[in-house]
Amino acid sequence: MSRCSFRIGCAGWTIPSAHVAAFPSDGSHLQRYSAVFDAVEINSSFYKPHRRETYERWARSVPKAFRFSVKMPKEITHTLRLKRSAKLLDAFFEQIAGLGRRLGTVLVQLPPSLALERVVAKRFFSQVRDRFDGGIVIEPRHVSWFDDRADALLREFDIGRVAPDSALNDAAAHPGGDPRIAYFRLHGSPRMYYSNYDDAFLETIAQRMRESLRRSRQVWCIFDNTAHGFAVPNALKLLRHSGTLASRPKRPHI
Repeated sequence: MSRCSFRIGCAGWTIPSAHVAAFPSDGSHLQRYSAVFDAVEINSSFYKPHRRETYERWARSVPKAFRFSVKMPKEITHTLRLKRSAKLLDAFFEQIAGLGRRLGTVLVQLPPSLALERVVAKRFFSQVRDRFDGGIVIEPRHVSWFDDRADALLREFDIGRVAPDSALNDAAAHPGGDPRIAYFRLHGSPRMYYSNYDDAFLETIAQRMRESLRRSRQVWCIFDNTAHGFAVPNALKLLRHSGTLASRPKRPHI
């Protein structure tokens, strides 16, 4: 990429009924969503595979500047715990290749019990990079992933470390790994997936994103507090706080 990217979106493109006025009235849910936001995180891929043709259809539905983040299947990350996953990686990357240039990054979320085993992690990252040279971010949730050696390992494979709002320690609260990408993932706090964020928190996140742009070529913020429909209004407010809410066409350019 030749310039910085600043992306704000949600986990999924559901538009709560209370906020439909902020979006165009015609088109599919994804088309309406992508007329306002320029990024989305696909979480459903964590639970079940999607056909390549489905990803191709989604890619055709959004503007050229729009990007998808796709969550890696839990069978790879949680069931197999990064081991013996070559065939599953083949299938996953073949499927998401349907997004073409609309694929922004792959999200690898690890279970809280998965400690860093350098041999396992290095083998897994090598397998991933043999199949995919695009953006990758990882959300580890065990304390062993947040020291200098772990950070160096992520940089070796050009993998960014997610900064969630429910961080285990001070290091985990900040983006790590590959410095070219900063990925903030906001799950809802104090109640994960349910809580709303107030204006003061959103202004703080906007400032952190602006600071990240000084050193990163891509800065993402994804709202995952979808259970009570707060992700969309929070993301809309963050667009305004960050000064990036631009005039968008009523229909996406396909």
